[in-house]
Amino acid sequence: MRKNLLLIPGLFSLFLLGSCTPESDPKVEAVKRALDVARSQLELSASEFDSLPGFPRSLMPKFKVVDPKDWTSGFYPGTLWEAYRLTGDERLRAEAGKFTARLEGIQYYKGTHDLGFMVFCSYGQQQQTLHDAHSAEVIVEASNSLISRCDPAIGVIRSWDFGEWNYPVIIDNMMNLEMLFWASKHTGDPQYRDVAVRHADITLRNHFREDASSYHVVSYNDDGTVESRGTFQGCSDTSAWARGQGWGLYGYTMCYRETGDTKYLDHARRIAAFIMNHPRTPEDLVPYWDYDAPDIPDAPRDASAAAVIASALFELSTLVPESEGKTYFDRAEAMLMSLSSDAYLAEKGTNGGFILKHSVGHLPAESEIDTPLNYADYYYLEAIQRYLSLRGLDARRL
Repeated sequence: MRKNLLLIPGLFSLFLLGSCTPESDPKVEAVKRALDVARSQLELSASEFDSLPGFPRSLMPKFKVVDPKDWTSGFYPGTLWEAYRLTGDERLRAEAGKFTARLEGIQYYKGTHDLGFMVFCSYGQQQQTLHDAHSAEVIVEASNSLISRCDPAIGVIRSWDFGEWNYPVIIDNMMNLEMLFWASKHTGDPQYRDVAVRHADITLRNHFREDASSYHVVSYNDDGTVESRGTFQGCSDTSAWARGQGWGLYGYTMCYRETGDTKYLDHARRIAAFIMNHPRTPEDLVPYWDYDAPDIPDAPRDASAAAVIASALFELSTLVPESEGKTYFDRAEAMLMSLSSDAYLAEKGTNGGFILKHSVGHLPAESEIDTPLNYADYYYLEAIQRYLSLRGLDARRL
């Protein structure tokens, strides 16, 4: 969620060979415009919520505001930190600190697996920006809370405490492992990393079909055997929910970066191939909310899935040989350009202060359909950060 990409010399030269100068490159101009929109939109939303409790999550059609225990609570402060680093706008830095502070105490909450989203996307961004001791302390304490949800007999971190499942684990949970890897590196204590690796290994074994598409929910029996495989937010138990495929791609790319274990890289490649070669991918590459939605091509698009996938592909492009890396980079760049077009990028002063339009939260529950979402904005700005880093460009000098 926070990794700054380091340029690989050969990869860098390959990507930029024959490219336009930044001043004449329409893709750079598109990103420059997007950052101007992001700054304006975030200043608008921050002024709206500065004196109000909670965090903006979506429009339904009015603001959906959530408290710290909501799984999305960390994305808005994290987006503010990302925008500050990209723009240098000191007001955004001040607002990022204010909204991050609203999460104080959540690190002790043990009722969710989403602490990586909630804490690492907020305090993690703050720590990356300020390198402050308090943020590090919060992240480590949140990691303690997260690993408390791992039953050693089953070996994976429990996702939910509701529903009829015995021990549900969702593919989204791969995204929370990055915080555990960070905690082990910071403290020197291997317990966090050990939990993350075991969770990734068991999920790899049980969550994926032969074509590398992912189930959303896998539930386990008390002895660690699989109770059921299915979905909660997807179209059906056998479908490929688009954002879930993005979570898997991002998660295993990150696991390879953190461990160097090639089985994670191989799996990330397989997921990428499933996404990039899927016959139901729209021309603009922003996926339908589920690759198996019955009403394609009239099904809603999910910009949040596109943002997650693009960000993951940018990182994956740095971890493989040059020719393969260029394929991932080019796909991610094309997705980023689509998201930066008028079709998905909001106009200033509209869209409730959110940056991207047209995401889908939970369609089967008729919740957050064709609406902005705070996590779409978060991964969109992260994708921009990674894109500019790979191109050797400083956002503040565009």
